[in-house]
Amino acid sequence: MTSVPHVVILGGGFGGLSAANELRNTLTSSQVKITIIDKKDWFMVGFAKLWIINGTRTFENSTGSLNELGKKEIDFIKDEILSINVKDKNVKTKTLEISFDFLIISMGAVLAPDRIPGLEQNGFNLYDHNHLLEIREKLESIKSGKIAISIMGMPYKCPPAPFEASLLIDSMLRKRGIRDFVQIDFYSPAPIALPAAGPEVSRQILELVNSEQIVFHNSSKIKSVESKKLIFEDGEVNFDLLLAIPPHIAPKVIYDSGLAKEPGFIPIDRDCETPFENVFAVGDVTSLVVTENMAVPKAGIFAEGEGITVAKNISSQILSNEESVLFNGKGGCFIESGRNTASIIEVDMFSHSTPSTNLTESTSDNLSKKVQFEKERLSKWL
Repeated sequence: MTSVPHVVILGGGFGGLSAANELRNTLTSSQVKITIIDKKDWFMVGFAKLWIINGTRTFENSTGSLNELGKKEIDFIKDEILSINVKDKNVKTKTLEISFDFLIISMGAVLAPDRIPGLEQNGFNLYDHNHLLEIREKLESIKSGKIAISIMGMPYKCPPAPFEASLLIDSMLRKRGIRDFVQIDFYSPAPIALPAAGPEVSRQILELVNSEQIVFHNSSKIKSVESKKLIFEDGEVNFDLLLAIPPHIAPKVIYDSGLAKEPGFIPIDRDCETPFENVFAVGDVTSLVVTENMAVPKAGIFAEGEGITVAKNISSQILSNEESVLFNGKGGCFIESGRNTASIIEVDMFSHSTPSTNLTESTSDNLSKKVQFEKERLSKWL
């Protein structure tokens, strides 16, 4: 190991930023060198995208700059990662080759709309920040017709977000006085609303969307999209505006380096280790299986917890402590109602033999907590 161990972190999202900050809060720059590499130089809490759609927020007011990391003696490199060599312990970007003693892969999931024929020509990607203003314009100008919200692959990031989107869109249309003229249909390939949260919370979420006359269609497996038409495995439906959650895959470099098999994610256990020495993976780029048919959801709060877990274990190694910790699997996701309130889905993935989940009451206080959650992350990490 070099005189000062070098921790390289691929990705400046929840997992990468929580890991970098935890390491820097524990160890000085003479004890560890930390470098984050990301192809974009900003961080955004994903749920702010829905606020951009409903017009309560702009993109510029929702991001923090990764260039601020320098103040904390965390190096930031804006570059594209071309290869990861886990054996020789180096990473190649477009302009550099960087060697590491420890590697934390937190590159997130990649949206792959091209996997659904016709989607890019005929629908909008609800999760792509480049589509948000256009989605907003469409919602501001629609007068009647059918809006389709379609989950086109599992697993996907931030499981409650599409349901929140449907409720916020319902609220936008109500404010404009045209809700009665617009049908909102929600299509999911899953048998229940939110498999990651279990049947009881799924039933409560279904009640929530049904109470606003949003129609949920389960087990709707998409094949392709045509002009104003969704083609499912067992039929087809018409729409006027399509908001899609496309399939998610890992970045290509993950497959090239042998860390995962296409189209899957990096398999990890609660220590977030890969089979390669001192190479860890956290967040949406991973799959942490809990039970036969359930994995830890792809959500920022879990990436954050995994990032902190890895940082603590790396710090222990650097300090030659024996201590090691496991990711505790606890977290919560907000779900906004569109009526200036929010609920929290509280999750404990490893509490019992099966994960436990609970949906809190919908209150304005929870909506304030959601706003606070974003503020805290931006200020403490950047």
